[in-house]
Amino acid sequence: MELGDLRISYVPDGAVGLKPRGWFPETSADDWRDRAHHLDGAGQLVASIGGLLVERGPRAMLIDAGFGPVSRPDDPGNPAVGATRGGDLLDNLAALGRAPGEIEAVAITHLHTDHIGWAHRGAFPAARILLAEPEWESREEHAPDVTDEMLTALGAQVETVHDGQEVFPGVRVRYTSGHTPGHASYVITSGDQRLIVIGDALHSAVQIAEPTWPVWADVDRAEAIRTRQDLVRELQEPSTIGFAVHFADVQFGRAITDSGTPRWQPLP
Repeated sequence: MELGDLRISYVPDGAVGLKPRGWFPETSADDWRDRAHHLDGAGQLVASIGGLLVERGPRAMLIDAGFGPVSRPDDPGNPAVGATRGGDLLDNLAALGRAPGEIEAVAITHLHTDHIGWAHRGAFPAARILLAEPEWESREEHAPDVTDEMLTALGAQVETVHDGQEVFPGVRVRYTSGHTPGHASYVITSGDQRLIVIGDALHSAVQIAEPTWPVWADVDRAEAIRTRQDLVRELQEPSTIGFAVHFADVQFGRAITDSGTPRWQPLP
């Protein structure tokens, strides 16, 4: 899509299955009976994995770096996360006409493996790896599957960024904590148009109508709910579009209200 003088493209890497009553632990079977259209044939939410390519003329940056060339089978002992696969991001980047060496920065929303997968493997040798300062400072509190080796590999390229900082023409950092201590979204502005790169402040389109549902993976559930509520309100503004990396095949859209209840309206 075009946003003023910027070209914005989703770069798929893979997908993960989310077990709905585990991912949203306070929901009931009745909640999902009424929302079965959000689920796949196995009864899971399909969460896409990938990154967002932002281009301005010859310059290019990426927001989030996928899961990487690895797959994990479903673990029946995990109440919330099903099978996960990655590996397609570099091929899809090439299909968009970009080589990894052309990426000048990779802005990471947060330190989870489905967002740092290619970055910690050194796939972008010329890139600054941008992380919100509170996220990097709290890295010792990382998720169990983020290893010290991954963090050390990232560290050679990491540059911390601050709330409101412009990191690329038209791209600014916005702290949206709750999912992780220093989670960041990115706001892309060109003229009177604005795109909010949501990261994991939202994981499913169902949360547009249900932002108060607690999420299994949020480290501060109360703060995450406040963040989601603010985003849902903002996504209803006429000049604002959202990019939600995990929203299956409807990553780009906006929130609209029908009969008093907001919902996700994908872009055509």
